[in-house]
Amino acid sequence: MLLEKLFLNVLIALAPVLVYTLFGDRWPHSKSPYAIGLLYGISSALCLIFSYYALDLYWELRYVPLVISTVYGGPLAGFINYLMILATRTYLGGDALLFGYISITLAFLGPLLFAKKIGRLTGYRRIRAVILISVIPSIVMLLILISFTYLNQVEKPLDFEPIRAVLFFGLIQTLGTWLSCTLQEFNYERAIMKEEIQRAEKLKTLGEVAASIAHEIRNPLTVVQGFLQLMSATIVEGKNRSYLQFALDEIARAEAIINDYLNFSKPKLTKYEKFSLSDLIESITTLLMPLASYKGIHFDSRVEEQIYMHTDRAQLQQALVNVIKNAVEASMEKSLVQIKLELKGNHAQLKIIDKGKGMTREEIKRIGTLFYTTKESGTGLGTSVAVRIIEAMKGSIIYESEKGKGTVCTISLPLVSDESNRKDNHSYKQLEEL
Repeated sequence: MLLEKLFLNVLIALAPVLVYTLFGDRWPHSKSPYAIGLLYGISSALCLIFSYYALDLYWELRYVPLVISTVYGGPLAGFINYLMILATRTYLGGDALLFGYISITLAFLGPLLFAKKIGRLTGYRRIRAVILISVIPSIVMLLILISFTYLNQVEKPLDFEPIRAVLFFGLIQTLGTWLSCTLQEFNYERAIMKEEIQRAEKLKTLGEVAASIAHEIRNPLTVVQGFLQLMSATIVEGKNRSYLQFALDEIARAEAIINDYLNFSKPKLTKYEKFSLSDLIESITTLLMPLASYKGIHFDSRVEEQIYMHTDRAQLQQALVNVIKNAVEASMEKSLVQIKLELKGNHAQLKIIDKGKGMTREEIKRIGTLFYTTKESGTGLGTSVAVRIIEAMKGSIIYESEKGKGTVCTISLPLVSDESNRKDNHSYKQLEEL
């Protein structure tokens, strides 16, 4: 009878995941912690209602939805689930009500303490971590069983073995947790894949539009720019001269925006060459020095050694200029922008650290999205282009930020072969000694 109830509880614990699989895409509040907490709370309550009662204790899998909701929905969702379990347990009553409150609270504290760390994991690593956390309720159940039966003389059913029951409880609870996590991760991967497909379709559309209009717009712009330059040669001074300069600057800006659109839609790495990434970073900081000095910002470049790359130097420079420029613009006045470059295996790792206003998790997730920017003015194309170029170079760009404390942008780029890199580094050091 115990096994039948526990297997029924497994199905009840899986019900929220199945609901999200069927209706999550059409439910606008599916990712809300309130919705997650309520749905999994109902699952926990049903587990309690359809439980096996023995030794004045309820044997069920109420803690599987509690663990899942706390890890995947956050502390708020877990707390809502916790309150619903308390309410259901109070409704059921019984002699072990106080022990039930203690059990529920202790079982909730474990996932609550580790939810933030586990939430940063992905895939199988997160599944393993959640399964380990699910062991805590089994241990709590065993301790409650021992303490309650020791303090109270309860009648044991003839067909009930407590030790065997605890073992079955732990195994089936682990099974239920594993199944729930696996389905959750499947939903996550499906959602990510859907976003990637939508993003690819948008990029394809953008590329077609950008390619079709670039030629048509550039031709009249070139003609206008040519005539304005001829006029500027005849006008030496006065208001007309300044007006012409404004017009030429705006045409140059329009051409730059068109180039950004083309680079965003499909970055082209055409001119491959071997160069020193350290020297490139130094030239970029020199280029951006006037902009930084205007805000009283200083660069702190820590480049320990010469690191060589083999890729399109001009495209990489454009990407790094955009990222470092964003760090300067986001920084507070008279602050410091740190640039750290080091070798990590066969990758060059570049970190740009600023002390700006920072970003929330939601803002970080939208970085690289077309037309999204946290600045008061701007199109967001610069960051989007940078992300696309880094990805085209088989690299990665990761943002870590905290509101009010600043942002860390970590760029990882593959190098040339290790042997070639060591030779280049050795040759460079020999030249320095000479």
